[in-house]
Amino acid sequence: MDLIRRLFTAALVAGVLSGTAASVVQQATTVPLILEAEKYEVVTPPAASAPASAPETAHQHGPVREVGEGVPTTLDEAMQRIGLTIASNLLTGVAYALLLSAAMLLAGRPVDARRGLVWGAGGFVAVSLAPSFGLPPELPGMAGADLELRQLWWLAAAAGAGVGMAALAFARNRFVIAAAVLAAAMPHLVGAPHPESAEGAVPPELAAHFVTASLGSAALFWAILGAVCGWLMSGLVGEAEHRPALRTQPGAR
Repeated sequence: MDLIRRLFTAALVAGVLSGTAASVVQQATTVPLILEAEKYEVVTPPAASAPASAPETAHQHGPVREVGEGVPTTLDEAMQRIGLTIASNLLTGVAYALLLSAAMLLAGRPVDARRGLVWGAGGFVAVSLAPSFGLPPELPGMAGADLELRQLWWLAAAAGAGVGMAALAFARNRFVIAAAVLAAAMPHLVGAPHPESAEGAVPPELAAHFVTASLGSAALFWAILGAVCGWLMSGLVGEAEHRPALRTQPGAR
């Protein structure tokens, strides 16, 4: 029970610290870009009765986008959005910290803040960087394929990258390593789901800026998460390693 309690404590501290840091950085980097993109996402309902002969409206069956109009928000709405962003980052940080701490414990290798930083880099590659090659972070108003298809592809890309890196780090059998590398490459060989038309109202420069800012924020998140997890798990992993050995010593009770 003490092992589990300390594992959850390490995950909670690492998740809160990394989630808080990511929230602060996002308010200065990605959030302004999202608010700017929402200006291009404003929609207005179509006219109640449009002339059938009007070529610009005859094909429209839904809302019409009006580019350049801002989204009016009150102070309460802005604070609510900030609060939801922070809460989401904290929950995400704790969840990923639990997974990372459990992986460190199962690996049974010595860890500290420096080695934890390497683990964090692996988490960044698996969860953020590898999937972004097929599905980069998207702004509101950008064209996208079906959400379920994108989620399934993201899970496959993230899991494949994680398995591939774990095999390269810990496996000794060449066939296992080759199979893991193939699993990591398979989602990218198949290709990520994309819409038939890539047209969108968001300027490409804004979208590119958002991708780099999002990946930078994710890198900071995983660096803090891994380093703190490694620091707090250093003694915990050592104890887990030595307990079985102590029980097997002659005369041990």
